[in-house]
Amino acid sequence: MNNQILLNGITIEQLAEALKVLMFEKAPEKMNAENVLLTRDEVCELLSFNKTSLWKHTKSGKLKSYGIGNRIYYKRHEVLEAVKPINS
Repeated sequence: MNNQILLNGITIEQLAEALKVLMFEKAPEKMNAENVLLTRDEVCELLSFNKTSLWKHTKSGKLKSYGIGNRIYYKRHEVLEAVKPINS
């Protein structure tokens, strides 16, 4: 199967304008922190610890995980809310 898109009768400027409109329409949805799902690797990188620590925090209830199929995800805003300052 060929994975090419052929556009006839449209200029580059028209294509750029159409794409710009589509990207700005979808941008607020993507920027909504509640809709952003992170993988285990992304959470470990964000919080600077390993998967064992992530597993312990998930099992203790400090972090809530979500499963889609056989994959595990975390909501970005929930991960950031779980981080609390010490001595404040």
